[in-house]
Amino acid sequence: MIMCGPVEQQLEKYLHDHIPISQALGLKVLVAGPERVLLSAPLAPNINHRNTAFGGSIAAVATLAGWTWLHVMLRERSSLPRVVIRSSKIDYLLPIDEDFTAELRPPNDEAYERFIESLDRRGSGRLSLTVEVICRGEVAATLEGEFVAIAT
Repeated sequence: MIMCGPVEQQLEKYLHDHIPISQALGLKVLVAGPERVLLSAPLAPNINHRNTAFGGSIAAVATLAGWTWLHVMLRERSSLPRVVIRSSKIDYLLPIDEDFTAELRPPNDEAYERFIESLDRRGSGRLSLTVEVICRGEVAATLEGEFVAIAT
């Protein structure tokens, strides 16, 4: 089991306070750092009529993993940009019939540097992120999302 540290606990509280669906999903922040974001969600509040995870819940948890990683990466800036998802595509590969996680590994350095340069120069930047949703140790869904940061 992964033990959450104070950074993860603070971030989880922030998500629950500012993005209420995260609390309704039962979302937990297990790991939140530049190298990786790992979120978990229990099956019970996300179940559908087939006793598997509802597709919308899966998509929401995966989207929150991408949002969380960008929030972590941008929180040290003098003014925190607004982060939103512009578009996404999700592939549901396997049924999710127990608690699940969503994991984001960072994009390559070059893509992130272009994103930051655009944010600094134009006041907004776009970045494509990939999130894997894992159940029973297998990739059950993948989300490809384009996230946008807008300077405030």
